[in-house]
Amino acid sequence: MNNATQVLAAFREMTANKSISRDELYDLIKDGILAALAKRYGPNVEAEIEVDEATGKIGITVLKEVVAEVQDSSREILLEEARWDDPEFEVGDILEVPVEFAQFGRNAVMAAKQRILQRVREGERQKIRDEYEHRVGELLSGEVQQVERGKLVLLLNRSRDADAIIPWKEQNPRERARQGEPIRAVLKKVEETPKGPRLILSRADPLFVAALFKLEVPEIQQGIVEIRGSAREVGFRSKIAVSSRDESIDPVGACVGLKGSRVRAVVQELGGERIDIVPWHPDPEIYAKRALAPARVSKVISDYDARTMTAIVDEDQLSLAIGRNGQNVRLASQLIGWQIDLFGSREWLERGAESGLFGAGAAEGEYEETDFPLGDLDLTPATVAALQASGYNTFFDVINLEREDFLRIPGIAAAEADQLVSEIERLSVVDEDGGGYDAAQDGDGDAYDAAPGGEGVGEDGDAAGAADLTSDADAENLRDSE
Repeated sequence: MNNATQVLAAFREMTANKSISRDELYDLIKDGILAALAKRYGPNVEAEIEVDEATGKIGITVLKEVVAEVQDSSREILLEEARWDDPEFEVGDILEVPVEFAQFGRNAVMAAKQRILQRVREGERQKIRDEYEHRVGELLSGEVQQVERGKLVLLLNRSRDADAIIPWKEQNPRERARQGEPIRAVLKKVEETPKGPRLILSRADPLFVAALFKLEVPEIQQGIVEIRGSAREVGFRSKIAVSSRDESIDPVGACVGLKGSRVRAVVQELGGERIDIVPWHPDPEIYAKRALAPARVSKVISDYDARTMTAIVDEDQLSLAIGRNGQNVRLASQLIGWQIDLFGSREWLERGAESGLFGAGAAEGEYEETDFPLGDLDLTPATVAALQASGYNTFFDVINLEREDFLRIPGIAAAEADQLVSEIERLSVVDEDGGGYDAAQDGDGDAYDAAPGGEGVGEDGDAAGAADLTSDADAENLRDSE
């Protein structure tokens, strides 16, 4: 076996473990030989390289341009020197100089080897970038390879060569991982380091909760149910807001599953962490009421410019609204993206508020409406742009328009007009059915609360056998309210 055949065999063995195709292998060989030629002839050398896999022969031909005066010896040759081989050479012709592979010295071979190894590493890094840079938020699985100064080094099932870690701040402080244990985490970001891309995974981010629900709930995988927001205090409590593109499918019920089977699987993966599932709403005030569940909110006053809300609750609901150590109101604020200031009815009345806010509350069947931008509706960007171009910017601007009025707006076709009418009816007509997990007729929504015991808080806010629901005071308030 000649030297070239040995080199080819060595290259095949090296690249077999790197999932490199035959074309990529030959490209690497040519690039490595060019590096060796550059070591011998100069940095700008030009050459033709042919690889015969059947015979193992590598044909190398260095190309030099014939010139009257040499400025770059690596790719040029004097006319007089070229005519030693062929007296008919003229300036501008190309001289072909065959080179035997055996002529390469040790330094040239080492240069070829280094270039090939470098190209292999770069190819591996680029494959990891291409595979994972668009997968942020997805659930990945593997095993704990090493516990190193608080961080977990993972060996991913699909990419054994990927550099994947879970930093200490992205871990659940209630969990203890050991070497060799299987583990699942969500991809939070792809970080560039001097050694290539590093996958930063998390079990503490709200994205992890959303990824687990996507795994357990087929309606989320199919795009029928969408997670519109999430907030989390790792190890203690999470809140997610969901909506449905199909009116016949209850988004909260889909996430809960039959007898709580789906949400129970998520709670188990989170080590018993409580989960509140609330229906999303485009109106921030109604959304805030739902986010504060299981507490019932009497009134919400909004400051749209400052993105702050004042929520007023009856005294028997105050401890539920606050939650243990303020978790409930804090997570609700993170979920909706507004600051929520919470007041009990007594304190609010002492501040001079209207007494009509409390007691019997709003008249039965009364619906509190709050204006909001058209961009919050389930409309295409083109439809929103067409409405804004005609001076319609908020829900109240279009609430009294008929189908014929929409058809007169440039850019609004029959399908868009029907969708607009449907959206207005959906947000304006009061639901008569108060059962299940549907929104109540005052615009408030019911939440399903998954507790460590696997039970939940139903639509009436009762404990339903939930283990460690909140504080003892919260449970007492619940009994009083019943």
